[in-house]
Amino acid sequence: MKKYLPRIVDKMLKNKLEYMGAVLIEGCKWCGKSTTAKQFAKSYIEFQDPDKKMQYDKTNQTKPSLFLEGKKPRLFVEWQMYPDLWDSIRMDIDHTGLKGQYILTGSARPQEDSVMHTGTGRITKLLMRPMSLYESLESNGSVSLNDIINGNDISGISKLDFDGLINAMIRGGWPESLNIDGDNKYKISKDYVQSLLNEEIKTVDGTERNTSKMRAVLKSISRNISTNVSKSTILEDVKTEFASEVSRPTLDDYLNTLEKLYILEYIPATNLNLRSKTPLRVSPKLELVDPSIVIATLNLKREDLINDLNFTGFIFENMCMRDLKIYADAIDARLSYYRDKNNFEVDCILETADGKWGAIEIKLGAGEIPDAVSNLTKFKENVDTDKYKEPSFLMVLTGADYSYKRDDGIYVVSIGTLKD
Repeated sequence: MKKYLPRIVDKMLKNKLEYMGAVLIEGCKWCGKSTTAKQFAKSYIEFQDPDKKMQYDKTNQTKPSLFLEGKKPRLFVEWQMYPDLWDSIRMDIDHTGLKGQYILTGSARPQEDSVMHTGTGRITKLLMRPMSLYESLESNGSVSLNDIINGNDISGISKLDFDGLINAMIRGGWPESLNIDGDNKYKISKDYVQSLLNEEIKTVDGTERNTSKMRAVLKSISRNISTNVSKSTILEDVKTEFASEVSRPTLDDYLNTLEKLYILEYIPATNLNLRSKTPLRVSPKLELVDPSIVIATLNLKREDLINDLNFTGFIFENMCMRDLKIYADAIDARLSYYRDKNNFEVDCILETADGKWGAIEIKLGAGEIPDAVSNLTKFKENVDTDKYKEPSFLMVLTGADYSYKRDDGIYVVSIGTLKD
């Protein structure tokens, strides 16, 4: 039996089961949802099992509540294949009032009209992503994001060198890849992209979509990763790639499909008030759920990443944002970014539920740290503290070796030392 590597959502799932009747774990395929859920479930149904499809179809058509019979917590894998289950669970929780009865996992959102009731007060949601570097044991976790937010001193040395960072980006955070020896572990992401393009985009809601056009859209997103690229730019990229017009509604559908499959995420622009009169850009920044998707989509080799460190820096930012989102969720914080019309930008703004906030610059190499510090200092000077209080922290998140707090209070943190 494979050894289970603890996930950050474990504690969140345990906690939610203590006060809610059911928990839905959402996230892209292969990120480990079902494996995590099975650590807590006492019985389960895997709806994607082809040998039992006829049986499941019949039950769904006659009496969906029969699915609920079994030891609790009861797990339903890929629940969206039988969305009537949602209302059966809601009614059962209403009748029993019991907590921690059901766990659902889903790698795609069901159609909006397929669920009768929202489930508010009975079913809560939990988003899961591919593994962070801390979960895959590549970050030693000597530095806590929570400590940084609270202004504590930190110290850490990463064991993840440059080659290790490149390997982590190519391999991605797919749990199954950790069980594969040799270079085969780097093929997981390529198979993932092929499955996404050839199967998932067509089965998510029954709508037939053009694989080549979706590939062109995914390539454009990948080429512009970690930027607030406009939809008009993506349309032009697709036209160049596919030699055919793609309408704006079609692009919107393709982007929405990637979002439904938990592949595409948007980082919103911040609403921080600054003294500067320069208007803010308000379009969101596009991020894919894992950096390996960028690399696989563009068919990049290791030498490509080494020879173009500028673009590799954007992929590194994508990986850091993946980890930051995982860590932020664990401490009930949200992420955004700042950029004004003069293109002055800060990569990430983190805000906690209790009103603390900080600014983060993401840089691959140690040589970029001074410029990042200068950028953060300039940003802090422009914050209107009469409307928005002083930042709790300023941080440079980097691929370099050392983590420490500078004399000026700015944190320099290696991604190979960070945890929630």
